[in-house]
Parts: sequence; C-alpha cells; structure tokens
Amino acid sequence: MTHTFDKSLPLAIGCDHAGFAYKEKIKAYLIENGWTVEDKGTYSTDSTDYPDYAHPVAEMVESGAATAGILICGSGNGVCMTANKHNGIRAALCWNEELAGLARQHNNANVLCMPERFVSYETAQAMTQIFLSTDFEGGRHEKRAEKISL
Repeated sequence: MTHTFDKSLPLAIGCDHAGFAYKEKIKAYLIENGWTVEDKGTYSTDSTDYPDYAHPVAEMVESGAATAGILICGSGNGVCMTANKHNGIRAALCWNEELAGLARQHNNANVLCMPERFVSYETAQAMTQIFLSTDFEGGRHEKRAEKISL
C-alpha cells in the first residue's frame, strides 16, 4: 500500500522565530508548485515559543484538515518533539535529502521537521520536495508504522 499526499488538501506549515526565514521561502516555493498552504505562524523573527505553532500544525494533520505538515525551528528538535505528542502524527527530524525520503518510505512520516540553523536553504527546499513526492512503501514497514501511535 502506498500513501501519497493529497494536493486537494492544504499543507500546514509553522515555525518559531528561528525558523521564520525558511518558512517564508518554503511557503512561497510550495505555492509556486501548486500547493495550498495553511500558515500557522509565527509571522516574524520576534522571540516566541515553538509549541504555539507546532501544536496547530499537528492538530491540522491529526484531524485530516491538512494532508501533511512542515515545521521549522532552530534545531528542529523542539517542533518535532511537540508534534509527536499528537496521536497519529509521525514527525521526522531531517537534515538531509536521504533522511527525508526514508522518513516517508519507511516510517510514513506526515510532518517534516527541519533545523534552520543546521541546513542550507537549498537542502531544506530539496528535503521538502522529496518528502512531498515520496510514497510510503508499506509492506514490511506497514506493521511497524502502525505501532507508532498508542
């Protein structure tokens, strides 16, 4: 069984102040490529708390209101930990293209988390493209992915 992201639903995107620059660029890139984007903030580089933006993104994906989510903060860890508190969310912290692909292929990840302070924008854009275009392989990975949620 494969799972692709449904372009008829929006992508939810969010960040804290440390992920703002990439969020704005990734959002523009997604819109240029035919995605509808639901921006859950933040909307500036003013210091803020990452859970305030990670929870709304995760809630949209969890409820089915968004096909997938993208979260960005300085290290990627804070938004990833926060999103993974939600049942049905499989948020993956990625810092290269191979990890973004494997998160989809093997783990059926539905939220991509990126560390703005540790990857170039070009890498972030490439990871986004790979994450959104890679199918979940299913098969031996299906049972494992199903065990992630409680």
